Amino acid sequence: MAFDTPAGSRGAWQPSGPLFRWLNKVMASRARRSKSGTMVGLNALVLTTIGARSGARRSNPVAWFRAGERDGDDSWLIVASASGARNNPAWYYNIAAHPDKVQIEVGGRTIPVAAEQLHGEEREQAWQRVIASAPRFAQYERKTDRQMPVIRLVSRAS
Repeated sequence: MAFDTPAGSRGAWQPSGPLFRWLNKVMASRARRSKSGTMVGLNALVLTTIGARSGARRSNPVAWFRAGERDGDDSWLIVASASGARNNPAWYYNIAAHPDKVQIEVGGRTIPVAAEQLHGEEREQAWQRVIASAPRFAQYERKTDRQMPVIRLVSRAS
């Protein structure tokens, strides 16, 4: 499926700049070291992508959710929410450009994954699971007029 969610026309402020990049590195380091695998009350993983324009490796801490029953234990859902910002997060475009070069770090393991954006009924069912697990994501959705992309990551090692 295509990575085809456009930016919206309104949304929350999206941080950027050197301070944000530093904080992102600190949070990714914490996610890697976390024994419980949680940060700010959510399951967390470190998502590593290849920059769409730069070609550089980029790592971001991202909340993850259980995928559907049929997906098993080697799949994760992530949401390109950017906390309700007008634009999708940069990592969304990196995945779109290089969906075959994505890896995650979760539970002390580094796992190559295949990324797929969910659409239609499958996306809606996954979205309902996300907001039932983390109601703050429903608040993010109200801040913007773009649809939050829901992405399934499936281990390529399985």
